[in-house]
Amino acid sequence: MSASPTIGVPIMTTSPESTERAEVAQGKAAVLREALPWITRFHGQTVVIKYGGNAMIDVELQRSFAADVALLHFVGLRPVIVHGGGPQISELAAARGVTSTFIGGLRVTDEAMIGVVHDALSGIVNPEVVALIESAGAPAQGIIGSEGPVLVCETARGPHGEDIGLVGEVVAVDVAAIDAVLEAGRVPVIATLGRDAQGREHNVNADTAAGAVAAALGASKLVVLTDVPGLYRDYGDADRQQLISVLDVAELEQMLAADELHDGMRPKILAVLHALRGGTPQAHILDGRVQHAVLIEIFTDEGIGTMVGRTVPPSLDAGGDA
Repeated sequence: MSASPTIGVPIMTTSPESTERAEVAQGKAAVLREALPWITRFHGQTVVIKYGGNAMIDVELQRSFAADVALLHFVGLRPVIVHGGGPQISELAAARGVTSTFIGGLRVTDEAMIGVVHDALSGIVNPEVVALIESAGAPAQGIIGSEGPVLVCETARGPHGEDIGLVGEVVAVDVAAIDAVLEAGRVPVIATLGRDAQGREHNVNADTAAGAVAAALGASKLVVLTDVPGLYRDYGDADRQQLISVLDVAELEQMLAADELHDGMRPKILAVLHALRGGTPQAHILDGRVQHAVLIEIFTDEGIGTMVGRTVPPSLDAGGDA
């Protein structure tokens, strides 16, 4: 197979060193050119990003994520960040002698644990995420979901009807409160605490909260950052498991009904389905351990991870043109 023809003429400068630097710059320019159609397509549109996992605790990945968000903001997209804080909650719980228990990927939240969750999310994680984004150059504003409340919830149950305490399922989102931050030119950073009709604060899983926020805002995309490359068929079977690049809602619902998802992935899939059923056209499950994963998915032809669409043509590859 012959190589692609060179476009234009080779770069000529006064020294080999400056020629090398110019060629590197030319490569960067080509990347920006590739991104232009996607920047144009998504300009002015809302993208909800669930931030968590290793991307939240590794310093270099924190900076990479914040830089991605700042770039999205400055090229005209409207990023909305929804975060949990599992590691920080577990660390604070251990320091206070509060035991962490999980059912179906959800943290059982009694009265002692809700105090831990509140302090970790509103007092530690949310200010840190806001500071990260602002240090990357974009203005950001924290939103505590239970204030207002922005996230109105009902008490949820476990996957088989288990009592999991003060864990909330979002039933309404105060869109006006989030839009006010966006209209002020800031990036909303939402801590996933909610409040029910009786005024009780609840711990809301960040994945499910992100799905509800995406649906309520009419977001163009929901991006879920996790610690695996995406969604797998036959996950856990070393000989058979296979990364899924693209699938539609019907296939995802079949996998959920067949109980083919491990506990950690289940809330993410429920979030994706909530968003898609609510009108969000596409959702992406990405490996947050990959630097600039969000930009690769949105602004390049290749994309990474798993894309889920309400309907997906069989020939479509996962990528920016999703």
